[in-house]
Amino acid sequence: MSAYHRMNVLDPSPDRDYIPISDHALIGNLRTAALISIDGSVESYCVPNFDSPSIFARILDKDKGGHFSITPTVPFTTKQNYLPSSNVLQTKFMNEHGVASVTDFLPRVPSTESGSKKPLLPWLIRRVEVIRGQMPMSMQCAPAFNYAQSKHSMEIIDDDSSPYAYVSSRFRHMKAMFKSEDGMSLDLRYVVESTMEAVNPPVIRLEPLDLTTKGHKGLAASANLNLDAGHEYPAFFYTQTPMQSRAPSPSLLASLTQDAKMQIEGETKENTENTISTQPSADMSTPPALVPVSSLGHGRTRPVEDPYLTAELIAALLKATNKYWNDWVRKSKYDGMWKEAVPPQDYRFSWIRDSSFILYALIRLGYTHEANAYMDFIFERLRDKNPDGSIQIMYTIHGSKDMEELELNHLDGHKGSKPVRVGNGAADHVQLDIYGELMDCIYLGQKFGKPLSYDDWVLVRDLVDYVVSIWQQPDLSIWEVRNMKRNFTYSKIMLWVAIDRGIRLAEKRSFPCPQREKWYAARDSIYEEIMQKSWNTDLKAFGQSYEKNDVMDSAVLIMPLVFFLHGSDPRFLSTLKQILKTPERGGLTSNNLVYRYDVKKADDGVGGEEGTFCLCTLWCVEALARAGEYDKAMLRKAVNMFEDFLLYLNHVGLCTEEISEAGEGLGNAVQGFTHVTLISAAYNLSRNLSRSGDS
Repeated sequence: MSAYHRMNVLDPSPDRDYIPISDHALIGNLRTAALISIDGSVESYCVPNFDSPSIFARILDKDKGGHFSITPTVPFTTKQNYLPSSNVLQTKFMNEHGVASVTDFLPRVPSTESGSKKPLLPWLIRRVEVIRGQMPMSMQCAPAFNYAQSKHSMEIIDDDSSPYAYVSSRFRHMKAMFKSEDGMSLDLRYVVESTMEAVNPPVIRLEPLDLTTKGHKGLAASANLNLDAGHEYPAFFYTQTPMQSRAPSPSLLASLTQDAKMQIEGETKENTENTISTQPSADMSTPPALVPVSSLGHGRTRPVEDPYLTAELIAALLKATNKYWNDWVRKSKYDGMWKEAVPPQDYRFSWIRDSSFILYALIRLGYTHEANAYMDFIFERLRDKNPDGSIQIMYTIHGSKDMEELELNHLDGHKGSKPVRVGNGAADHVQLDIYGELMDCIYLGQKFGKPLSYDDWVLVRDLVDYVVSIWQQPDLSIWEVRNMKRNFTYSKIMLWVAIDRGIRLAEKRSFPCPQREKWYAARDSIYEEIMQKSWNTDLKAFGQSYEKNDVMDSAVLIMPLVFFLHGSDPRFLSTLKQILKTPERGGLTSNNLVYRYDVKKADDGVGGEEGTFCLCTLWCVEALARAGEYDKAMLRKAVNMFEDFLLYLNHVGLCTEEISEAGEGLGNAVQGFTHVTLISAAYNLSRNLSRSGDS
């Protein structure tokens, strides 16, 4: 993970405005993810999965979207970075009076040596510590369930997850419990400690906070954090409550030894041998085990997936999570010039189009286990084809086809950019290019992963037969135009790829191929048709579609990346040079960044203006790198464009979908397709530099 940082001077205000899209970092646990802003606010978080409804969505509506913020109440500067080779995030707040740190992570515990797995605790952990001086901060936990549509209740109650809750007469450990009308229960818990001798732990008081005038559908919880150096919250927690907690009985309380009571009351220092720990569970699908609390003894228990909350447990989870990411990153085999710029990303949907790029990135980075698992997912989708033999352009991360698009008109949208949508209305679009991406994905998996079985080959063969039957049809293609179908050049290229990869597989493995001659004939016909109908003799460039071959489209940069044409082919070089011109001169490149197409010339049924497209810029980098195999000037241009592009990554090395003329991140964030394309560009640019002797 990147260690880039950003510093801003911020003056906290009760009426906080939107934070720019690019001023966020992402944490995740491979089940879900959260966006954290540079001023310490959880801006987006869906539980329990990536595609679950949000409980925090402030990035989509600053007033009522929901947030979990820990922010200074005095002017401050901020720095934010990932811990080295980790997805654990650290945000520091600084001024002349003090320095505070917030460490955010979603627990991910490595497997044990025996192969068993500890439970994946459904927690978002925020660990607050003052490093120097004083830093007064405010905590607000304001969930907005189900995309801020559902009402909820909130009450502040005794925290039964704390070993101190039932026996302390002087300190009551409290938590905030939120219950949504649609059945979800979440709670906010905390523990406090002092890391310095003779410094008493701070006293924390949770208070209700009424934000209903801003549109919230229930109360929030807040606390003033007046912390000094040596004070630490080993964390605030926002957790999904998996089951009713089990409180100890009165008879159990009566049986507690005096020594245990004294420890809990703080009259003796807790011995490290008496810390509370969890035990590994082999399978989360089995009934939960019960964990003994060794410091209290006498059988007091809690479910293993919802253990007692202690500072020691938080420290252990932080260490284990950091180790998990360190171990995972160390598996990467990429050791090129831009190693820090190639972090993996999470997805909310599984796009067939992205599959080959994801698989290529996983393979090139050395993650063959993950690549093979992804191939299993792909073949499950092939076994569930539509009745006519077609497949969807996308699926949920669970493999479902149900992605109804809904507009959430009650949300303002980032900086007023309505409408806010969930699902995806393009899920049933006819985008024929997906067959090329899917077949390329299968081909790469066969080339670098586990061998293809005969039964899977039959699925592949049927898919290629289907492509041969429909390749002449128009579609809506990669940019998801919404007005009319056309014969898009990109789609025709990818249909050629689909048949080409089928032929290669058949020949490589000597698989039976009854329609072999039809495959060859279709592949050759597509190739000739593209060269005749997409080629514009006046521009000396390939155009967007047969119908509009006078419109430039950077999607044609895919040609050498999928081996349709070599990067040194005269027709491709001429197209590349045309794209590299400025829009004023008929090209698509501005400030070394590339647009998708000229929205003034190409009617896409969407309208509006857009920034340069990060994906297209990276395709251009890789196309230049491939052309640079025979032209060092092209290779130098590729390096220059790539280095310039990296300057537009945000402070923690993440990409947005687009970049404005002023250099501001726009569109989807974090954009996964951009990141996997960045990996491909970095890998191939490094390889070509090495071959040329310029590395």
